[in-house]
Amino acid sequence: MRRFLLPGGRSMTKSATGGKKRAGKASVKKQCSGSAGGAPGAPGAGSRRLLRCAAGSAGECARPGHAKRNTDSLRAKRDTDEFASVKVSSGGDSTRGTVTPRPGPNRRQDPDTGAAAAGRRVTRSELRAEERRAAGSRQEELKLNSSTFALTGDSSHNQAMVHWSGQNSSVILMLTKLFDFNLNSVTESSLWRSTDYGATYQKLNDKVGAKTILSYLYVSPNNKRKIMLLTDPEIESSLLISSDEGATYQKYRLSFYILSLLFHPEQEDWILAYSHDQKLYSSVEFGRRWQLVHERVAPNRFYWSKMGLDKEPGLIHLETTEALYVTCKLQNCTDANKGKPFPGYIDPNSLVVQDEYVFVQVSTAGRPIYYVSAKRDIFTPMKLPKYTLPKDLHVISTDENRVVAAVQEWNQNETYNLYVSDTSGVFYTLALENVVSSMGLEGNVMVDLYEVAGIKGMFLANKKTDNQVKTHITYNRGRDWRLLQAPSKDLKGNSVHCVLPYCSLHLHLHVSANPYTSGNIASRDSAPGIIVASGSIGAELTTTNVSVYITSDAGNTWRQIFEEEYAVLYLDQGGALVAIRHTPLPIRHLRLSFDEGRHWTQYSFTNSPLFVDGVLGEPGEETLIMTIFGHVSHRSEWQLVKIDFRSIFNRRCTEADYQTWHLHNQGEPCLMGVKRIYRKLKPTSRCVMGKTFSVTMTSGPCDCTEADFECDYGYERRTDGKCSPAFWFHPSSMSRSCTTGMTFLNSTGYRKVVSNNCTAGVSVEYTARRQQCPVQAPRGLHLVTSEGALTATLNANVTFLVFLEEGDGARTSITLDFGDGHALTYSNVSSIEDGIKHVYKSVGIYRVTATGENSLGSETAVLYLHVTCQLEYIHLSAPFVAVRNKEVNLTAVLWPSQVGTVTYIWWIGNNTEPVITLEGSVACTFSREGINTVTVQVSAGNSILQDRKTIAVHEYFRSHLLAFSSNLDEHNPDVAEWRLDVSRVIKNSLIQATGVREDQLLVTVLPGLPTAAEFFLLPDKQLTEGKPEKNAAQLDQLSEVLLSALNQNLVQFTLRPGVQVTVYAAHLSAAPLVDTSENHSGSAMLMLLSVVVVGLAVFVIYKFKRKIPGLNVYAQMQNEKEQEMMSPADPTESTPSSQRDLVHSLEILDTEFNSRPIGNCPVFNSPSVNNCH
Repeated sequence: MRRFLLPGGRSMTKSATGGKKRAGKASVKKQCSGSAGGAPGAPGAGSRRLLRCAAGSAGECARPGHAKRNTDSLRAKRDTDEFASVKVSSGGDSTRGTVTPRPGPNRRQDPDTGAAAAGRRVTRSELRAEERRAAGSRQEELKLNSSTFALTGDSSHNQAMVHWSGQNSSVILMLTKLFDFNLNSVTESSLWRSTDYGATYQKLNDKVGAKTILSYLYVSPNNKRKIMLLTDPEIESSLLISSDEGATYQKYRLSFYILSLLFHPEQEDWILAYSHDQKLYSSVEFGRRWQLVHERVAPNRFYWSKMGLDKEPGLIHLETTEALYVTCKLQNCTDANKGKPFPGYIDPNSLVVQDEYVFVQVSTAGRPIYYVSAKRDIFTPMKLPKYTLPKDLHVISTDENRVVAAVQEWNQNETYNLYVSDTSGVFYTLALENVVSSMGLEGNVMVDLYEVAGIKGMFLANKKTDNQVKTHITYNRGRDWRLLQAPSKDLKGNSVHCVLPYCSLHLHLHVSANPYTSGNIASRDSAPGIIVASGSIGAELTTTNVSVYITSDAGNTWRQIFEEEYAVLYLDQGGALVAIRHTPLPIRHLRLSFDEGRHWTQYSFTNSPLFVDGVLGEPGEETLIMTIFGHVSHRSEWQLVKIDFRSIFNRRCTEADYQTWHLHNQGEPCLMGVKRIYRKLKPTSRCVMGKTFSVTMTSGPCDCTEADFECDYGYERRTDGKCSPAFWFHPSSMSRSCTTGMTFLNSTGYRKVVSNNCTAGVSVEYTARRQQCPVQAPRGLHLVTSEGALTATLNANVTFLVFLEEGDGARTSITLDFGDGHALTYSNVSSIEDGIKHVYKSVGIYRVTATGENSLGSETAVLYLHVTCQLEYIHLSAPFVAVRNKEVNLTAVLWPSQVGTVTYIWWIGNNTEPVITLEGSVACTFSREGINTVTVQVSAGNSILQDRKTIAVHEYFRSHLLAFSSNLDEHNPDVAEWRLDVSRVIKNSLIQATGVREDQLLVTVLPGLPTAAEFFLLPDKQLTEGKPEKNAAQLDQLSEVLLSALNQNLVQFTLRPGVQVTVYAAHLSAAPLVDTSENHSGSAMLMLLSVVVVGLAVFVIYKFKRKIPGLNVYAQMQNEKEQEMMSPADPTESTPSSQRDLVHSLEILDTEFNSRPIGNCPVFNSPSVNNCH
């Protein structure tokens, strides 16, 4: 069985048989050897599993800093995982010295020490007293053949990684490390090697480099003799490679920092490496040489191809950081040979390639859509029951040509519903509701579902019902579930009164994060029917009063074997069981059973009690050698105790030692359509089965019954056990892909459970019937873009996808009208499976229409598409000076002029609340004299740009245009900052030449070329206050003084050494900004921002819908900031040579101006301007 992890709706893990199913949030991830990349030596980034290193040995490698030294619990290894690591406390010895007992009120006397395992710290005097009491009986106790080796000099090391080759090899490699949790790095390491099954070890630090710090240990999953060591990149980035089981090494430098590795499932020398800078490298020489495959690859989103499914073995599936799914050739990944199996973008971190299935996720309007491809065929949306509305989905399994998915629906928070698919992976039906979940150490979702090893179709699950968690069992892949019958007697022989359904046995279905220790449940392929698990009896599963239970008949009956928690391991392919007690105390005994846990014998494995950190068994099902990892004291070196169990068996098993066992479910022998008979060891036989043992299962077919069929997609099981259509389902819709003249399978509401092998019986009645495809009009026509978006970019390809739910697709023509005067017609739906591409040349909102039509009718689907282009910059056109209480026009000029739907947000003066418009102009008045600030923000698509202007508001003023000697234009970069600086210089020059007071003069340099400016004269408030008739006379006098100085060339300034600029009075006046009134004696001439001067570059004029009599309104399309211009998309259009050439015409627009008052600012309708180019 393989297990998967799916992050955020979207990740998957693949694991060995017999484990709690793991899932990860929001994206689809795969975690397995030969699949997606895993973090070095760790469960990996995002809960990833490390590659496998040794057939059948313990589980995942440790990631630094996850668990402390295990002095309070011990669990048996997961024998199907091949790489292992011990984790102990960080840094100081004080942490390692802490002894924390496992909680629980039902503690008993420890048979090893006699001490009560109560919830308290065990004192040194207690330990010594117990040792003295036990010493007297040691001469008579049973002893195992064992030897102890201390890893001298490694007392400070707090992590270890172990590889046991197996395959008749006696070699064990062990990498110990000191991981500094403050520095978050490895500071010391030692490499040890044993060639005698762990009896003795040799330190290899000199062979790899005395100063070399090793961080991770890898082994080729296809050749256990090939070892790879990764150095700590903080010191050096290199690999050490061995081809002789770690006896000798060669060092190779790396030019990148490896975050994760992925070995090919079949080619022993092929490896993918993921670097810290999101690059993917490949090696076909077991790491000796590397080649860059692809840049910008999403972490943990790369997969090897699968033989028989992909076109070539060297194909790589990967997801880019741009959220594209692409396929690449191993050593030739160029744009020319990249494949794009899924059209358009996918959700980030959602690609999973698992077995024959590929999964991606695409979110539309905030709702995820899950797509699946079976056998590398086209992608199809996964069909869950219509109102499932998942907020999270995890793929649990893809075994046996079907998908098992855990779905958290819209009304669930801590539980998931299990769904099973057909062979296509598309259509799903409910298998079990409200399965309990929890969060793993890596932040991944752990679903309480356990597949029993050795028996196909058998699962255990913890379901939440009325806030009570109960364990259920199935023998037919989730078609039927029932509660577990509790044992009839307890360990002491007392009767247990537990009546279904009010009381039953409940099991903890966890698998330990520590690969050296067992989980709460264990089963083996070589021992079908034997399951050992921790649990409790009662109305629900509890964490108190936990005992250990065993079944020898695949869950039909259970026996209590321990009142406290023990780690139970399988020896000799399940012919014997080893139990080691979970205790915070040091121990020296373990227990053995040769009759499936009915009787247990105590053996000593060491002379001195040992704090046990973990257990590692010899790889393979026939485990007879075991290593216990521990420490004598909290400051001692690692103690490795090798136990050889072969000495307790006196002979090899013969045929007379075996018996047959019939698999059944409460007396029903037909399970998954067959009767299965297994061979197992007799309880009275004490012999070694060895490597040649086989369960030699025999089976006989059964007639099909209703129990061999589950409800088909769209059907639900009623209380009477029958499957009937759900209220939302129309059975006729299943023929939607039919072609006239062809046939389809018309569902009966049932489908045979995957891998069920029943024959005859009711098979004909329940199996889908092949029928002629009906002739029908098109129905359910859908039109979407490939990205699921309602927006598109100008001059870019837009891919439209058309789906037809019902109707003869081969005889239904499709016409797609793009809404811009172009349309295409296709003869049938199948001819447009890859989508229809179109390029829009103009910005706008387009009504796209798809029409499906055949001889019986037609169907139409409509999509409104917003075509936009990128807003590059904006310019706020506003006067430099305005008259108090006179209307001022403010215009936001955009480049490009049309970018799609635009929103304008205005902050005017001291107003704290913005004015929001859909138009680019507003008219405002200012009631107070002084400096006022106007800010406009323009929101277009994902862009928000801003411009700001200050307006000087006065009651009276005079103004005049200024011109300059031509040499100024050569030094004019036409940016806002330059204009501000030059304005200040001109003002100072005017003051020096005329003696005008500084507070009476304002100067502004206007945008564009030739360079022009304008000065504004303000009255002296002290002389004219309360005497408006004097304003005109004073301003006329000052104006004559300035014009006289200008006409006499008295106003000059030095721009830079050698560049003397002369200021002149221009002879053309600008149009007034606001018409003057009689109250102002005609003296307040108001100016528009854009000015027309001889030789001045022409400006764009915006017209407003209402013309103001006597007022000409101008606007300039010149930005106040230095911008970088983009060339037109159409190469046939003229390309501006510079930003200055963009403003190339001046047009007076005189249509009616309609305004809508917003406070004191009426809003102007936006002018008609040029399109994006």
